[in-house]
Amino acid sequence: MDTQKKLHRNTRNQMIAGVGSGLAEYFGIDPTIVRLLFILLAIAGGPGILLYIILWVVMPAEDKVA
Repeated sequence: MDTQKKLHRNTRNQMIAGVGSGLAEYFGIDPTIVRLLFILLAIAGGPGILLYIILWVVMPAEDKVA
């Protein structure tokens, strides 16, 4: 039985690209919390938008994860 967690974009519960829900699934928290953190980082002048775009490109989609 494969119980190893894999980081991926969640295509079933996505708002934009599934990055927030994928991270939330990996860490076992509510996706709303992750999404709010990205928004707060973006508003506060931090790397929120840039980090989201980088993760969007780097993280594989859920259906492509083996």
